[in-house]
Amino acid sequence: MPHDIPYIKLSIVAIFVASTVYVHFRGRVRLRFFRQLMDHSTFMAPINCLMYMFSRLPAKPYLPVAGFPELKLLQDHWQDIRAEAHLLAEAGEIKKSDKYNDAGFNSFFKTGWTRFHLKWYGDAHPSARELCPVTTELLQRIPSVKAAMFAALPPGGRLVTHRDPFAGSVRYHLGLVTPNDDRCYISVDGERYSWRDGQGVIFDETYLHYAENQSDQMRIILFCDVERPLNNPLARWFNHFISHTLIRAAAAPNSDTDKTGGINKLFAYVQQVRLFGKRIKARSRFAYYGLQWLIFGGLFVWWIFG
Repeated sequence: MPHDIPYIKLSIVAIFVASTVYVHFRGRVRLRFFRQLMDHSTFMAPINCLMYMFSRLPAKPYLPVAGFPELKLLQDHWQDIRAEAHLLAEAGEIKKSDKYNDAGFNSFFKTGWTRFHLKWYGDAHPSARELCPVTTELLQRIPSVKAAMFAALPPGGRLVTHRDPFAGSVRYHLGLVTPNDDRCYISVDGERYSWRDGQGVIFDETYLHYAENQSDQMRIILFCDVERPLNNPLARWFNHFISHTLIRAAAAPNSDTDKTGGINKLFAYVQQVRLFGKRIKARSRFAYYGLQWLIFGGLFVWWIFG
């Protein structure tokens, strides 16, 4: 049996490689090789491929909103939701994190994107129940909505090209306060959509996408993670397990009344390492990437043969 261990580990590596290749070539827009190698989608590739395998949805960047009839409740009350979002924005509550406690969205804050979390793979945030009672009550009536927030993108704001880490959900955007202008848009796998007040769109956030607001007006949307419909009960159980363990641990607070997930508690320490790496990169990109390959390559060799 001990002689078989390297082969078992190599089989695991082969699964990761095959899954990553599939994820990489799944869409028309792709990351460069070295960025793909270190992207979180590589580490999540085997899990995401299971979600794709048992998905009841077509493999397309955009999906018909009519296929999610439960979301009509939000569409019907979009003006009530907008009123709460507008008050939050005026009060300065749709904002970036002032601490290193939002790992999933930390890089977006640099380009002007801001958010107010309503719920995250569980009950509504206490701050959201207090400040947005109508919206949180509506969301709690839709069990398939696992996470939600108000997200704002100011004039000149831009989100860099990225894909979200977990394929257990799809993304719903409902326009609330938008420029109603084609210069304010999201591009998913190379296809653009421009937000409009009161209109919703659903897309697969594991395709590469970016957003840009080239207009002179603020954009505020309701942003929801909606559970991906799967055709297998075991796959649905696995989706719930990953959602309520790994993804739930990425909960980020709006204020001190809200819980901070385990991943974000660790992020404050991880960020110090990242900042150290950036200082090395600023001095020498060769040294930065050489150190990365030395660390990760060394760990890989140790894991395979150790």
